[in-house]
Amino acid sequence: MLELFKLNDEPSFPSVDLALEEPNGLLAFGGDLSVKRLQEAYKNGIFPWFSVGEPLLWWSPNPRGIIYTADFRPSKSLLKSIRKYSYHATINHAFNEVIERCAKVQRTKEEADNLAQLNATWIGNDMISAYQALHQSGSAQSIEIWDANNNLVGGLYGVTVGEVFCGESMFHLQTDASKAAFLALVSHMRSHKLPFIDCQMQNPHLASLGCIEIPRSQFKDMLGAGRSKVLSPMVWSKQTIGFDL
Repeated sequence: MLELFKLNDEPSFPSVDLALEEPNGLLAFGGDLSVKRLQEAYKNGIFPWFSVGEPLLWWSPNPRGIIYTADFRPSKSLLKSIRKYSYHATINHAFNEVIERCAKVQRTKEEADNLAQLNATWIGNDMISAYQALHQSGSAQSIEIWDANNNLVGGLYGVTVGEVFCGESMFHLQTDASKAAFLALVSHMRSHKLPFIDCQMQNPHLASLGCIEIPRSQFKDMLGAGRSKVLSPMVWSKQTIGFDL
């Protein structure tokens, strides 16, 4: 019999070592999407993922997908697109717009972790409001890509835990704009010596960006070391950033 933990009003979680093997990483259900609970979840390598109309589910998969910032190499086609469209990047200039755009994305099979993600139904209004509140608390960040006419054409958002960036979703309205956002994120993290991005689960799209899989136990150790680092507020302040070309 499967044992799934039901969360109460306290913003705490069981050990991720108790997560199910099938479905991979399912740990608990219930609770809420308060800022305090979300902060506690990400601090322990747990994230919410559920479709609209379903119970709130919490996950910590094994293995875990990560990208080492030092290992990422942009493709020649991406660099060509950045120059062709005069892309430029910012941090936290349009968080609300980025997450709302991500909620409308139609995923391809290569980009989705499973069929539930194909319609991006997991970013419902409750999730949008929760992450907007998390952004206001300083724990969620966005990267925006703008074209030559200052139109928002791509971006991504995620949650920061110490020196770790936990990626959530990305979107593009123009060629390679989401990949440009990823390059801008990696470039910014490299400049501040931030070592890796948590991708949660590997898929073919993320693998093409350099995502690898590591055991959850190793991820726990890396996250534990990363969350103990205190960064300057300037690292994720509202700013314009460049590309490490």
